[in-house]
Amino acid sequence: MQRLRELGWIENRNVAIEYRWAEGRGERFVEIATEFVQLKVDIIVATSLPATIAAKQVTSVIPIVFTSSNDPVGLGLVGSLARPGGNVTGLSNQLGDTASKRLELLREVAPALRRLAILANVGSPGPVLDMREAQATVRMLGLEAVTLEIRRAEDIVPAFEAAKGRADALYVAADPLANSNRVPINTLALAARLPTMYGVRDYVEAGGLMSYGPNIADLYCNHRVIPMALLEAVELRIRGKPRPSTMRSRGWRRPFVVSNSSPLMNSSMR
Repeated sequence: MQRLRELGWIENRNVAIEYRWAEGRGERFVEIATEFVQLKVDIIVATSLPATIAAKQVTSVIPIVFTSSNDPVGLGLVGSLARPGGNVTGLSNQLGDTASKRLELLREVAPALRRLAILANVGSPGPVLDMREAQATVRMLGLEAVTLEIRRAEDIVPAFEAAKGRADALYVAADPLANSNRVPINTLALAARLPTMYGVRDYVEAGGLMSYGPNIADLYCNHRVIPMALLEAVELRIRGKPRPSTMRSRGWRRPFVVSNSSPLMNSSMR
């Protein structure tokens, strides 16, 4: 919103914004996307991979901008970063590409690491890609992987119970399900004395040990993808000639390492 205002787009003055929240229920994304189509919005901004996939299923005409996606090319959202094609474009967080670096950093702070628990929502393709990259790195490093598969919030506690005594640290594949449950995940990890590694700093701010990856807020504020897509959508409406988006998808360039200096969190490594 800040970047839109800087470009002269003021909510309720020259742009109207319809907000919808799935309330942690992935099945609502198609319903919400369908509602947006019925409202004849000029653009759909999706803040998660499941929301983007749902919107793409519902419309091939309305421009869709994803604010963050893990490997949008591999997931079939766009043809390429340079030439997305279709009606979808946005920002790539490239979390899967940096999984190996996260594990390297985790080994530096937990040198006794031998068994790594990997928690991932297997109901969403983004975290599955991240999980597979992490598993490949674990094998390359000669470590043992303990995969904890979840599909809903109720699966988190049983996953930790299954990992009891079998892991020395925890790697969490970021996605909306894990993010909305980051506090209980960190609470359970702390109780189990498991150092944690994430791809997004939100988890560290909620009590996790360390993250390595993009600053999502910085992506939103400093890139021009979302506001430029809005301008394009308005232009298309004026012309009355919807066409596939040719605007580049973008990735992030500067990785950020965030660590938690809390004595309680650091005690999990002892």
